[in-house]
Amino acid sequence: MYMRAARFMLAFLLVLCAVPVQAAPRGKVPARWSVTYKPVRIVNGAPVLFRATTPRPVNALTARWLDHEISFTFDAAKKTWFALAGVSLETKPGIYPIELQADMKAGSALTYKQEIRVQKQRYPKVIVLKVPGRFTAPDPEQMKVIERDKQIKADAFKTVTPEREWKGSFARPVTADISDVFGVQRVFNGAVQSTHQGLDFRVPTGTPVSAVNGGTVVLARSLYFEGNCIVIDHGQGLLTLYLHLSEMRVKEGDRLTKGQFIGLSGGTGRATGPHLHLAVRWQGTYLNPAGLLALPLP
Repeated sequence: MYMRAARFMLAFLLVLCAVPVQAAPRGKVPARWSVTYKPVRIVNGAPVLFRATTPRPVNALTARWLDHEISFTFDAAKKTWFALAGVSLETKPGIYPIELQADMKAGSALTYKQEIRVQKQRYPKVIVLKVPGRFTAPDPEQMKVIERDKQIKADAFKTVTPEREWKGSFARPVTADISDVFGVQRVFNGAVQSTHQGLDFRVPTGTPVSAVNGGTVVLARSLYFEGNCIVIDHGQGLLTLYLHLSEMRVKEGDRLTKGQFIGLSGGTGRATGPHLHLAVRWQGTYLNPAGLLALPLP
């Protein structure tokens, strides 16, 4: 009986081994989500380029990250979705999940979550600067101007054009060395402390300044602290600001292309000397302009 059972088991194994196994087609992988980002090391204050691939074709892709709503654009050349986002200077190191939702036909949707690590960036320490006293101890009449300017800026910053107006990588507004970087803690006249929320270019008065990318001018006025100031809306909550200009050569409502001449550099407003201050603001958060200028964008 033992020998008969052994022969039966052997025959069963031979039949099992004879069943052909179908190989997976070459070049195909199981459909799945994929989310990548640049820079690879994300820090507080950094702009971020997200790219996402969905398991199957979708009509639209949105996401939520760090309490911000993000709209993606489809890149037909690479068959991926992309979006710009950013991390505030105040964001603590940690894991912050990005939650994506892909809308499909007939009202159905796909969702996906991926954890994103934010690391700590150490920015330069305090520097001490001297400016005219009216910028640190304004009188009552000057305070009225400052309050008026706050409202003007608040109205401009409310601008959120849903469509993306920028295209490709962002270009430097001038060809010059950097004189001061983002994130520096400053003390003016030993009394007023603030965080430097932009990037300063070392240029003399009268240097031509260009738009860093396509967009619409939402502010072109002389302000108390900023001097002659231009704000460009690039769409989807992304703004760039150009401060301390000696002349403005565009007006509010103008549509611009990347590299278009917008004005001349100067030292107007609260400035220690002639230079160009470039700031980047995304959905109410100031980001490091150097990071945006370094990102390779579609």
